[in-house]
Amino acid sequence: MQKLSLNQSLQQKLSPQQIQFIKLLQVPTAELESRIEEELELNPVLEEGGDEPEEERVEEQTETEPSETDTNTDEIDIKDYLRDDDYNSYKTHSDGDGDDDDDREMPIPMGTSLHETLLTQLGFLGLNERQTLIGKQLVGSIEGDGYIRRALESIVNDLAFSQSIETSLNEVEDVLKKIQSFDPAGIAARNLQECLLLQLDRMDDGQDVDVIVAKRIISECYEEFTKKHYPKILKKLDLDDEDYIKDAIELIVRLNPKPGGEINTSGVKNQYVIPDFILTNNNSKLELALNSRNAPELRISRSYTEMFKAYDKSDKKDKKLKEAVSFVKQKLDAAKWFIDAIKQRQHTLLRTMRAILEFQYDYFLEGDETKLRPMILKDIAQMINMDISTVSRVASSKTIQTDFGVFPLKYFFSEGISTDSGEEVSSREVKQIIKDLIEAEDKNKPYSDDKLEDLLNQKGYNIARRTVAKYREQLNIPVARLRKEM
Repeated sequence: MQKLSLNQSLQQKLSPQQIQFIKLLQVPTAELESRIEEELELNPVLEEGGDEPEEERVEEQTETEPSETDTNTDEIDIKDYLRDDDYNSYKTHSDGDGDDDDDREMPIPMGTSLHETLLTQLGFLGLNERQTLIGKQLVGSIEGDGYIRRALESIVNDLAFSQSIETSLNEVEDVLKKIQSFDPAGIAARNLQECLLLQLDRMDDGQDVDVIVAKRIISECYEEFTKKHYPKILKKLDLDDEDYIKDAIELIVRLNPKPGGEINTSGVKNQYVIPDFILTNNNSKLELALNSRNAPELRISRSYTEMFKAYDKSDKKDKKLKEAVSFVKQKLDAAKWFIDAIKQRQHTLLRTMRAILEFQYDYFLEGDETKLRPMILKDIAQMINMDISTVSRVASSKTIQTDFGVFPLKYFFSEGISTDSGEEVSSREVKQIIKDLIEAEDKNKPYSDDKLEDLLNQKGYNIARRTVAKYREQLNIPVARLRKEM
């Protein structure tokens, strides 16, 4: 038996305006221009540009009451849309003190892609048509770091299905060896060991002892080399003195493990980072400005008033005119919402950054990492009375330019570590101390994580060994065994 019941529930839904603001808030400065251009294309009521000369104020007119024949259509109230007051009130502006210099185009480097360079060299080999197609397939399989990780057996199958070329593993490998002779040295290797050997082959004149020993180390003792088991290398090569392999290992360490990185692989253009905030230190007075790219000059077009005036003087029976006015009214509201969202974005960005600046003031004065205080999203959210998610959106995608570099905002957030005195210090400060300790260590006997824990505890930092290991890994510093040098 079916029963009808009435349930009351409370649900929270975001309005279209709130959704638009959230999307704009997380857009970095570099992408804001394209987002605004997209909106300008979609909405003819929205225009770029500053204030126009004052024009005569459009007189408010009383609307004619709709006739009985017009009662089936919703009445359009245009009184508020005939006022020029709205133009300036909806123009965006920056709350910062940035100057016009911030509008300068950032430099864009030009370059040639890795694959273009390799295809050019392929053309110099004088290969026949069949070999050229195999070579192009191999070049296309080279990844950005310069390696071919796809198995040659799979490339043979690719050639059969996509190029209708029946080939063999040996034929593909012959063409691959030709490509491995291209610049940069080490290109088209299938693994790191082969990459290093290809580079050493370029140096081998048959007389350089260091190169000869280096090739033996990589070809015969590769696993021992990666683990820095130098005594095992000496035994395997039947040598009795570390000096025999010291220079060879130094030569290997100087080789390039990612040969593809020598050429711009990101395409023809590579855009530099555009900071969202500009911070300057003017005689120990910190001055914060929002990058002027965040404050575009947008306004509501004046041209729509002619349509409104024509409609206001009409008998309200022209269906096509009414539909046009209704469309413009919808676009006008959308334009105002968009400009309001841009202004709200500016306001939220500045409030958040000013709170971060106040919290980390000592750091921003000098750029000394040890002066960074422990700070989490909740700290800033409480200071500006906003939700943590709002602060997170700002911090995760924005950057600031300072006198000592450009930093993402998330760089200034870190957890706290207790000291013997009960003081909370930033984990970034602890990381810097770990980094300093490792840089100063004896490379013949590098510090283990246990030893680093003891040294930090002696300095008053209450930190466990697993935390030391975590921070060391975050700093991209290998374990003690791999830091050992001869």
